[in-house]
Amino acid sequence: MKKLAIISILCVAFSLNAQEINWITLEDAIEAQKITPKKIFIDAYTTWCGPCKMLDKNTFQNKDVANYINQHFYAVKFNAEGNETINFNYKTYSNPNFDPNKRGRNSSHELSQYFGIRAYPTMLFLDEEGNTIAPIKGYKTPQQIELYLKMFKTDEHKNIKTQEDFNEFYKSFNYKFIN
Repeated sequence: MKKLAIISILCVAFSLNAQEINWITLEDAIEAQKITPKKIFIDAYTTWCGPCKMLDKNTFQNKDVANYINQHFYAVKFNAEGNETINFNYKTYSNPNFDPNKRGRNSSHELSQYFGIRAYPTMLFLDEEGNTIAPIKGYKTPQQIELYLKMFKTDEHKNIKTQEDFNEFYKSFNYKFIN
């Protein structure tokens, strides 16, 4: 009985700390921008990618990350090797070479090619008009992604012209997210 009570308490505590990002489709994000302009955050992942799974588990489940993304961005989860048809910028993108029988790597989605995605995971940031701000490649911890989320949300990236500018921004950045 004691074990059951402890397990119940741990489950409740975990559910209070866990947070879900409100993922929507790219089409819905573009439509939502027409009503309430916000930047778009895209998680471009694949089903076989280990760092993508770590990003989901360790970073996107972080309550600080999830709360910030939900508040300031439209969040899109995009399978960069998936079979979904996506309408973006008046063009339809698909994956004509998708093989449903393949386990692991599949062909690249046309939208992946449009965005120039060559590594997984890649997090893309789009501005309020749906234009690409920047891709951020690779796994990031909650604090590592905090820097980019806040830099792009506040348009601070527009003031960064050189590597030295970025290094100064990086050194002076005040981290708030808890890992």
